[in-house]
Amino acid sequence: MWKNRNVWIILIGELIAGLGLWASIIGNLEFMQEKVPSDFVKSLILSSGLLAGVLVGPLAGRVIDQSRKKTVLIYSSAGRVVSVVFMFIALATGSIWWMVVFLVLLQISASFYFPALQATLPLIVGEKDLLQLNGWDMNVSTIARVAGTALAGLILVYSAIGILYLLSFVAYIAILLFTFMLKIPKEESQRTIQSDENTKKGSGFKEVFPMLQANLSVKMTFILSFIPLLFLGSFNLLVIKISELQDSAMIKGMIYTVEGISFMVGSFAIKYIGEKWSIERILFVCLIVIGSGEMLLYFAGSSFLTLITFALFGFSLGCFFPTVMTIFQKQVPKEFHGRFFSFRNMLDRIMFQIVLLSTGALLDFIGLQFMVLVFGAISVLTTSYYWLQIRRGGVQIEAEQI
Repeated sequence: MWKNRNVWIILIGELIAGLGLWASIIGNLEFMQEKVPSDFVKSLILSSGLLAGVLVGPLAGRVIDQSRKKTVLIYSSAGRVVSVVFMFIALATGSIWWMVVFLVLLQISASFYFPALQATLPLIVGEKDLLQLNGWDMNVSTIARVAGTALAGLILVYSAIGILYLLSFVAYIAILLFTFMLKIPKEESQRTIQSDENTKKGSGFKEVFPMLQANLSVKMTFILSFIPLLFLGSFNLLVIKISELQDSAMIKGMIYTVEGISFMVGSFAIKYIGEKWSIERILFVCLIVIGSGEMLLYFAGSSFLTLITFALFGFSLGCFFPTVMTIFQKQVPKEFHGRFFSFRNMLDRIMFQIVLLSTGALLDFIGLQFMVLVFGAISVLTTSYYWLQIRRGGVQIEAEQI
């Protein structure tokens, strides 16, 4: 696999693009912190891009299935470059509306880019190397997140916010150039395009529901996988609020860095934890730790406790998501993989928006400390409820091939 030039192009490109992405995310938080006093309005602004991504999702899926993957990657990469131009206008004018345009274009581009990238990976390596490549892709993204947020935090301390977007602009141009270097085998692309006729004949998402009903292990895991979204959906607004509470711009980069490093440690450690613990035990312990960590943020005024809490979050998520993905990949029949993962991705985005808007409203009305108690209690109680349901129903959650 490591002799394949396409693999190196994808991974190096992912690292560069990730640095640019996370630099711009930190820049977005800083810009809103200066211009927007209301947490609810902040959440509305952030959700505008997510909503655009949800709306174009079905179109993106059809376009990706019917087009050459490299072409989709090139155009969506170019779209990300163009989107940053609008953020430069926002900085020059001080207008939050230009930032909204930036977020919308960025998310629309991402809705095409990331599914196309995932569809490209099986075309550049053999099936035996696919799991390894997916793992490295996830770790490279995490490294980019850690490095990008740490670098962004330093830039904010010593330089202007515009430098963050200049870094993003250069990174997106670099990934566009890297994409032109890809050489996806013609025969594989042609085979994928031809198979689109079979895809069109499917009944879409409605066939997913009977499959979930017939496979209780997948159904329960599917439901449980949404519990961490209470934390993930509120993540950026929590970081802003904690930064304000501690009166520190540097804490933003530190939080992302600690959480990212812990995520990587968890994703490596899960291999060894899985040898000693059952899949079911891993899932529920991780969820309880996440819920308890949310309540621990009641003490977010302390930098030490804040970083410890986000380290726990990162480690738990690093164990939780690979485990969930393994269950889905092995338990969901292969003929449902495309529809199932598309359906899950769309629900993720919708739930993310709901949590984001709820977070903004709750931060305005009851404040950070009471909000994290509410979210933590919901996570712990929901986890406990489904644990009892699984115990009573005799459902076995496992990751064995069916």
